[in-house]
Amino acid sequence: MMFPTDYAIDPATLAKEVEDRGFDSLWFPEHSHIPVARQSPYPGGGDLPRMYVHTYDPFVALTVAACATTTLKVATGICLVIQRDPIHTAKEVASLDRLSGGRFLFGIGAGWNREEMADHGTNPKTRMRRMGEQVKAMKALWTQEEASYDGEFVQFENSWAYPKPLTQPHPPVIVGGMGPGVEDRVLEFGDEWLPQRVGPDNIDEFAARADALQQRAADAGRGRIPMSLFGAETSQEALDGYRRIGLDRAIYGVSSGDRDTVLKELDELAPLVSG
Repeated sequence: MMFPTDYAIDPATLAKEVEDRGFDSLWFPEHSHIPVARQSPYPGGGDLPRMYVHTYDPFVALTVAACATTTLKVATGICLVIQRDPIHTAKEVASLDRLSGGRFLFGIGAGWNREEMADHGTNPKTRMRRMGEQVKAMKALWTQEEASYDGEFVQFENSWAYPKPLTQPHPPVIVGGMGPGVEDRVLEFGDEWLPQRVGPDNIDEFAARADALQQRAADAGRGRIPMSLFGAETSQEALDGYRRIGLDRAIYGVSSGDRDTVLKELDELAPLVSG
């Protein structure tokens, strides 16, 4: 995962280098803008890093990345759907999925910057309900010849919406988060879970949550829920734990640096692919 910015290694070069080292996917996050007078605390603590302000639109950057590669999956990690129009976003997802040859992974979340989301007309208090409606509306647009939706936040009459995704029935909707209600959202409108901040210190606690989620999925007649860990740790203890609890993917971050800086970081991570 990298914040693709106007001062960092370009998305095409990054994607090719990531693919050449055997990684299976490349994840780009999203921020439309950062209000100068924001009050929401940065989750990482301290001052907000520069990359949050300079990041490219993820769908544009991922299209560039997809065009430079042949097998690499391209992913939003995460797309702030609550700040987006669901009809336009559904078209962007379907377009990128088709143009990449079915290599798109749709990681989503509600975000943390309340001032940013408020500028888009989103009430932070209702953002989770909004996210659920938006995903369900997008799934209708992807899968139905004539789609409509009538909800609290999303409404549209019978409509044609093309292209349809190449991935059937649609790219996986990978729901990000670690809050107490995220499992409910995964089961309600998601296909996979994108947890974060899991390491040796809390892996047993996370394993209990993961087991409970899988049991709920089985009780609901669903198959196993895939899990990709955002911001994974690199220690052998962490890797052994990830394998033990059955994580499907570990996602590592690299800095939004120049070419030499980022390639050095990729080289340091590359042994994990085969390890």
